[in-house]
Amino acid sequence: MRTPLLIAVCCAALPGGQTPELTMLRVPVPMRDGVRLSANVFLPAEAAPRPAILVRTPYGKGTALIPNYHAFVDRGYAVIVEDVRGRYDSEGAFDPLMQEPEDGDDTINWIARQPWSNGKVGMIGGSYLGIAQWKAALAGNSHLKAIFPVVSGDDDYRDRFYSPGGALKLGHRLEWLAENRKIPGYEPDFNRFIWHLPLRTADMAATGRTDSEWKQAMDHPAFTEFWRNVSTREHLDEVHIPVFAVGGWYDNYVESDLDAYASIHKRTGLNHVLIGPWPHNMSYKFADADFGPQASVAVRGLQMQWFDQWLEGKDSALVSAAPVRVFLMGANRWREVRAWPPAVARPWKLYLDSAGRANTLSGDGVLRERAPRTIASDAYVYDPRNPVPTRGGAICCNPTVFPWGPLDQRAVEKRRDVLVYSTGPLANDVEVLGPVKVVLYVATNARDTDFTAKLVDVFPNGYARILSDGILRLRYRESLEKAVLAEPGAVYKLTIDAGVTGNVFQRGHRVRIEVSSSNFPRFDRNPNTGGLIADETRLLRASQTIYHGRLRPSHVELMMMPSGGRG
Repeated sequence: MRTPLLIAVCCAALPGGQTPELTMLRVPVPMRDGVRLSANVFLPAEAAPRPAILVRTPYGKGTALIPNYHAFVDRGYAVIVEDVRGRYDSEGAFDPLMQEPEDGDDTINWIARQPWSNGKVGMIGGSYLGIAQWKAALAGNSHLKAIFPVVSGDDDYRDRFYSPGGALKLGHRLEWLAENRKIPGYEPDFNRFIWHLPLRTADMAATGRTDSEWKQAMDHPAFTEFWRNVSTREHLDEVHIPVFAVGGWYDNYVESDLDAYASIHKRTGLNHVLIGPWPHNMSYKFADADFGPQASVAVRGLQMQWFDQWLEGKDSALVSAAPVRVFLMGANRWREVRAWPPAVARPWKLYLDSAGRANTLSGDGVLRERAPRTIASDAYVYDPRNPVPTRGGAICCNPTVFPWGPLDQRAVEKRRDVLVYSTGPLANDVEVLGPVKVVLYVATNARDTDFTAKLVDVFPNGYARILSDGILRLRYRESLEKAVLAEPGAVYKLTIDAGVTGNVFQRGHRVRIEVSSSNFPRFDRNPNTGGLIADETRLLRASQTIYHGRLRPSHVELMMMPSGGRG
């Protein structure tokens, strides 16, 4: 690793009439433990102290100020781009679960001491760069005045590694490791390393070496004190600065982006959230879905307003704007509300029903607005050697190997281990905005297994667009904090967190729920043994039963907006 150096370059002129700037490359930024991080500093030519915009990245700061950041220098801000600990030009060992709060705090204090700084700092960036903002905000640094995290969530356990139902986000984490942590020259194959068993050594298959963060996740599959200590969500009451978060309905972090807004807004009223029809990369264009030109948003302009307000003291239009702005898929328009979930939204329950043959798209599964009086059940066999494949959805982070977004589910719905329940064609448009919960009454012959649920918008031509999904690991049915194995044959009531959505089911469309026991490689395969999953190499089949009817009313609960409701 190169030792950070100070290089000053004064740019006499820039193309396009841009303001000249002073550039300082590889500036050493000392941390409290003596480690030096490396930062690039970009200043407007004017010498007056100014507020600063900080970007902390594990992906390499480079040497040039990219156009996205140049707009801030042109507006009179200093811009600091820093390699996080253990990455590129920065010293130390990379430990993302532990390092960011103190390193962010130390970097902000360093900025405030510089002669070109007026002591006010804001932060921007997406994904890891957004996570780093949340971590820095937890330190309570008085110089940090506002942050603008994009597609970043608020919890390491329930966002980056495990689902709200306790299953490992296998494809997401292994793909990220393969992209960012592999040894030089190692060529990982996504379609091979996702199948690796035991999971504990899957990091070797993906990167060619062991990874400390992966080991930590394997050692702590439940939401224990380990995760609570590093969680932003568990400490949101320590965040007192304004936050503007941006997410996408088809991004891995969207549910937490909204949950964080709801938590903070109750206390401060100083935050905003914007959710569009995007995956993790907001500029990505889906091949089979077009949400129209109105789906594009000038995020840079919003950032300028945000920091002009909180770093410069200039009132902006955001002061009076609704704090929640979400895109309604289906109608392809924006909705502004003042609370999340919207205060005017009301539960809309659709009950599962069949004559016992809901398997596949050709089965007899239906959704009804009233619980059926008849008592029935549907059954299938889950084989972890042949799991239900992931078809899009809110996943991350490389669509070339792990496709994301509103993909057609009909190929999945042909499988006999997928139960399909649909309404008839809707007589009117129905706007759904909020969390998706699926309540199932289930039984299995295994000590532990998984149950999955997926919400689908079915078009008149049959196209079945995924909206959201979720999974619950049976051992965590009582709590994420402690595993409790099941009694084979016993009936359990489960509530599956199936994500969030904003969608108008148009007249003539149908609402559909898929139920199964795998969604691979979005989530790891449950081996059905009841053993420690990280070390398991055995794979057993599980016989699953889903009950419905008057006594065991399995159903989906959506949040329906009234016509014209403003929330």
